[in-house]
Amino acid sequence: MRVAGLVAGAVATAVIAVGAIGYAVAEGGGPAGPADGSAAAGTTAPALTVPAAGSADAGFARDMAVHHQQAVEMSYIVRDRTSDPEVRRLAYDIAQTQANQRGMLLGWLDLWGLPKVSAGPPMAWMGMGGAASRATDADGALMPGMATDAQLKELGRLRGRAAEVLYLRLMTAHHRGGIHMAQACAAACAVGAEKRLAQGMVDAQQSEIDLMADMLRKRGAATGS
Repeated sequence: MRVAGLVAGAVATAVIAVGAIGYAVAEGGGPAGPADGSAAAGTTAPALTVPAAGSADAGFARDMAVHHQQAVEMSYIVRDRTSDPEVRRLAYDIAQTQANQRGMLLGWLDLWGLPKVSAGPPMAWMGMGGAASRATDADGALMPGMATDAQLKELGRLRGRAAEVLYLRLMTAHHRGGIHMAQACAAACAVGAEKRLAQGMVDAQQSEIDLMADMLRKRGAATGS
């Protein structure tokens, strides 16, 4: 089941990353030139602005791609553990949105010629490398807000209402962690398109947190901290 989610996410990443190559190539995230890389007649092709490997832009792209992949995986798991149309619709929306965004983030790293993984700890670009490492050591979650391996196994074991409630709780915590990271990029990233994407994540995921709180209440479950 987890393999199916990862495969689907990988396919979406491969497709969307191609489209991401033409996005955010100019300083401040301006429009790209023609698909073949040539400048239109009478115009000058925009200069490519490449962030440093240790920049907020690169760090956010790397870390959020990993963060998004788990959201996609959890959504595919719960899709097969419940027949509830409301939860399945939410899971589908989250999986599709975050797979697409993940493809954009990885596409930018490709375009910038930067590695997709870092030898340093996650979230170091926002001054949280030590905190993220301690969280990993403590519960197995790669970054704050991410589910642990034990929680993912439990989600894959449950069915029906129990699976729905656990998914909604895990995804709420996941979104909160994602919002914290996206807010840091919105404040510190230099590429305009990436800043806008980050702010869009903040707005959309907060809306989904509110929706999931209502869904938990409808199921007689506490929303959690």
